[in-house]
Amino acid sequence: MDAAVAMAHNAVRIQYADLPNEAVEATKKDILDTLGTAVAGSAAPGEPQIVELVKEFAGKEEATVLVYGGKIPAIEAAMANASMGHALDYDDTHDGALLHAGVTAVPAAFATAERIGKVNGKDFIAAVALGVDVICRMGLANPEGPAGWILTPVYGFFGAAVAAGKLLGLDKDTMVSGMGIAYAQAAGNNLCVDDGALTKRMQAGFAARGGIMAALMAQKGIIGTTNSLEARRGLYNVYHNGNYMPAPLTDRLGTFFEVSNLSFKPYPCCRANHPSIDATLAIRKEHPVTPDEVEEITVFVNTQPNPHLLFEPIDVKRNPRTIVDAQFSIPYTVACALVRGKVSISDFTEPAIRDRRVIGVANKVAPVFDKSMDRRELTPARVEVKTRNATYSKYIDRAYGHPDNPMPIDVIGEKFRDCARNAASPIAPDKVERVIELASRLEELDDVTEIMRLLG
Repeated sequence: MDAAVAMAHNAVRIQYADLPNEAVEATKKDILDTLGTAVAGSAAPGEPQIVELVKEFAGKEEATVLVYGGKIPAIEAAMANASMGHALDYDDTHDGALLHAGVTAVPAAFATAERIGKVNGKDFIAAVALGVDVICRMGLANPEGPAGWILTPVYGFFGAAVAAGKLLGLDKDTMVSGMGIAYAQAAGNNLCVDDGALTKRMQAGFAARGGIMAALMAQKGIIGTTNSLEARRGLYNVYHNGNYMPAPLTDRLGTFFEVSNLSFKPYPCCRANHPSIDATLAIRKEHPVTPDEVEEITVFVNTQPNPHLLFEPIDVKRNPRTIVDAQFSIPYTVACALVRGKVSISDFTEPAIRDRRVIGVANKVAPVFDKSMDRRELTPARVEVKTRNATYSKYIDRAYGHPDNPMPIDVIGEKFRDCARNAASPIAPDKVERVIELASRLEELDDVTEIMRLLG
């Protein structure tokens, strides 16, 4: 049986009662975290234009546009909200699958729930957990890592289709078709990172939109391909030249849910920056170092998967042209950590990335590619800060936010509050607190769309 068929059948079978408690709690955290990153992302470059565009399409008033308000067709609302959620690169990651999962599944689920009308919290949690599980399993099956693809949208089409399809009540055959229709659309590439282009954030929106479209088309009886992952012309053979590991796709399917292995981000930038940021902040805390004292900073990082995305071209990474350049730069984020003692939303604005103090330190950051750092999932990092009088070093194995070094739910709540303060339009504090409270007991809600009304 093709893994796509197995996943589709599993999604139809699994109900909230089948989810382990750890999966329920992780899903609730992911829902709150994704909403927060989308609220903050509403103010990011490109997002007002996307909102303006989807509102121009008009159509049936089904689903809410976060922060900006108003209701538009569900597929368009999902596109806008998912794009916002990915704009700051602040959304969840699966450190083993090397992708973001909630940013496609959660907006697709909320838009579908609003289209349906009234969806209870238990059904909603199950749909999101299943969608996230599909995305993460697909990433774990790919031994190459991202390569030229951005896996978040490529696999996100499938996870969004499953999350939407579960809420729509698709049966086994229609869910299989939904997966096949998702494959017909699946795309996403890394050129946007090379060019510092805003399409990096938009691709998650395309996936959320396409996933809902796939589920709705399947519901209408449109037939999609069946063996969409492992057939001779299935995704892993066409997109990855047959280089994949089948086991992660179905191992413990229906008994273990990869949502439990999600990491949450304390810093709004590429997750692969985080170990070196953690190390730099630890050095700064233990040994107060001023920028003027710094002679050089060496960051020891992995050789495989390829780390050059965050270091090359080195002149661009030290002197970011755009906010996207800065989000994908170890020199810039390490310099922020050392100079400002933090890496936060305010560090990824046009004025911030031109700060001469930060750029001066960034130009002293150099990599050493160390095979001892190589591993499949998010790799460790060691940072050495050399000053005129001393050299300080720190090694980080598990970046903060990993399940082995977790961000507690109250920290996710604080992150949500900070995200709300950075929204394109103010969100009343009482609404912010109400959303946090509702997310904490989501399984008790009769109608999860109350959350969208509070944030719209």
